[in-house]
Amino acid sequence: MDSKRRLGEFLQARRSQIRPEDVGLAGHLGRRRVPGLRREELAQLAGVSSSYYARLEQGFSLNASPQVLDAIGRALRLDEAELRHLHELAGGGRARTAPRRSPPERMTVALARMLEAMGETPAVVLGRFSDVLAWNPAGHALFAGHLDVTGPERPRERPNMARLVFLDPHTRELYADWPVKAKAVVGSLRRAAGQHPSDAALSALIGELTVSSAEFAEMWATYRVKGRGSLAYAMRHPLVGALTVTQHALQTEDGPSVVIATTEPGSPSRAAMALLIHSLTGTATLARA
Repeated sequence: MDSKRRLGEFLQARRSQIRPEDVGLAGHLGRRRVPGLRREELAQLAGVSSSYYARLEQGFSLNASPQVLDAIGRALRLDEAELRHLHELAGGGRARTAPRRSPPERMTVALARMLEAMGETPAVVLGRFSDVLAWNPAGHALFAGHLDVTGPERPRERPNMARLVFLDPHTRELYADWPVKAKAVVGSLRRAAGQHPSDAALSALIGELTVSSAEFAEMWATYRVKGRGSLAYAMRHPLVGALTVTQHALQTEDGPSVVIATTEPGSPSRAAMALLIHSLTGTATLARA
């Protein structure tokens, strides 16, 4: 998908999600053919001409200034991650490139040492498109104990967290409020799509998920973008039962992110996590690329 179409679809989708009454246009409702704001209404809120905004949404003007994009972002009520995504989409059109495949991702010695230092704290190293590059024994036990622990060692067979969330019954059952986790995964892929608009591997992953999961296709169409940070999830682990973990995503300079799962001190979740760690037998070998 080229940058013009991607930018236009993002703007249209987000415009359709804003109700006129939410931005003080209740007196301008009238009869509407489409949900959300009209183009001219969004242009008015952003302080740009209707014709200019229409050209931008139709893909005929990809040279918008940062100030104009910021104004449109405010009118669309974009958060920081979504505004960054808008700028990336607009900038992507200035240098169109053919689809390409990013270089293979590998674990570095520094990342392997970091993962080892986590000890009994569950940790997973994820690539740019959520491929599992490595996990420590606790991370494997928490997130994917039903999979081969050595999977990340084989690049062609690496688990992919986005695939697991949408296509793997075990992972779906693992999250008590699955839609919350699913939306976070889609938001992360949206952010990746803005950063790597011409990557063939990402396009293939999104295509696979769209065809295989109607829920993914519906969430993808909302154009929500998720920034990196910490989110708490209620989980139902098959070995230790219910627990709530906070997943912290730490971005490294080399590209991969390290996801760490923690629990509240003194809580039943901390006790459940301790029981899970205790259930690990033998000496697990760190799975690394």
